[in-house]
Amino acid sequence: MVFFRLSPVPGSGLVVLCLILGAISSYALELNLTNSKNATCLYAKWRMNFTIGYETTSKSNKTVTISDLGNATYNGSICGDDQNGPKIEVQFGSVFSWTVNFTKEKSTYLIESISFSYDTNDSTTFPDAKKKGIFTVHEPVAFRIPLNDIFRCNSMLTAEKKDVIQHYWDVHVQAFVQNGTVSTKEFLCDKDKTSTTVVPVTPTTLPSPTTTPAQKEKPEIGSYSVNNTNGTCLLATMGLQLNMTQDKVVTVINIKPNTTDFTGSCHSQTALLRLNGSNIKYLDFVFAVKNENRFYLKEVNVSMYLVNGSVFSIANNNLSYWDAPLGSSYMCNKEQTVSVSGAFQINTFYLRVQPFNVIEGKYSTAQECSLDDDTILIPIIVGAGLSGLIIVIVIAYLIGRRKSYAGYQTL
Repeated sequence: MVFFRLSPVPGSGLVVLCLILGAISSYALELNLTNSKNATCLYAKWRMNFTIGYETTSKSNKTVTISDLGNATYNGSICGDDQNGPKIEVQFGSVFSWTVNFTKEKSTYLIESISFSYDTNDSTTFPDAKKKGIFTVHEPVAFRIPLNDIFRCNSMLTAEKKDVIQHYWDVHVQAFVQNGTVSTKEFLCDKDKTSTTVVPVTPTTLPSPTTTPAQKEKPEIGSYSVNNTNGTCLLATMGLQLNMTQDKVVTVINIKPNTTDFTGSCHSQTALLRLNGSNIKYLDFVFAVKNENRFYLKEVNVSMYLVNGSVFSIANNNLSYWDAPLGSSYMCNKEQTVSVSGAFQINTFYLRVQPFNVIEGKYSTAQECSLDDDTILIPIIVGAGLSGLIIVIVIAYLIGRRKSYAGYQTL
């Protein structure tokens, strides 16, 4: 947990910002603004990413997706006063900034507008951009929420304008917090109100959450990839089976590749593969580099709808699976289990992944998992055979000596 302490703002007192990274996901942001009396005046927790399209000097079109928001700062966020309404301002380095404005009416408050700015002068993020400068898209929202209600939208919200697509999900926000206490009364977005109509999955009721669920057929094998400005940067081929336990009910789901969408992002030290479908809001696989020469699966985040309409969400950013040298791929054809938590496991089949250093869109030489390595069985079998032979010889020798002693009588 990291606290940012900013200078006093008129009408809002000392502003304390709380950013929690990793408790939910590397990309989850949580913001708490307090006034001069140290009482909460604005609360927000959300996830988001941005995709920006631009024209290059060679007149081709490129896109850049920003989903790694770990460098966020909040300069300019205020509780509001009689002249100015509350405002959330977020900066992602010097290239991107994002602003949300709120206003108040008699019995409601409004998410009035959302603005997003980006600077194409940054050649690292926008290589060969034809138009240089700071560009801003402004999206009027005017979404009314009852006072003392917290707005919640777990579903994906999309705002598209000009060359910018903004995605938001797992949103919880309350402006004009009463008496410093964030409300437990939720005001749902329309998508969350209809979420119970999502095609349900079939649960298997068991007497104990630790009981193994009934076996299901193996999942189909899907192929997934992520592209950046340099071409394909991540490859993954695998069959995925999800095992969830909630309230002593075990749900087993096989991912169907032909109805599953995928996206992601690639960076020098991290890479993300995100899957989503009708029941799955997102299933994130986050890879990381360690010791500058190996990669591994560091994090898994999932959020999906269950049969009762509730949302099942689990995250773990302290994993250590699928370890292989950089410049190679990781492969495991046998069934393998990724234990994300006691309530959520992923079974993989015919797995092969390469999240870094993909060349010409093809897998590099694979490092196989120990489950696939049958060569270790040869010395085990030979050793066991020799041990058995030695035991037989020793037993025969002892029996022979015993019989030879039996042939003599004591005088």
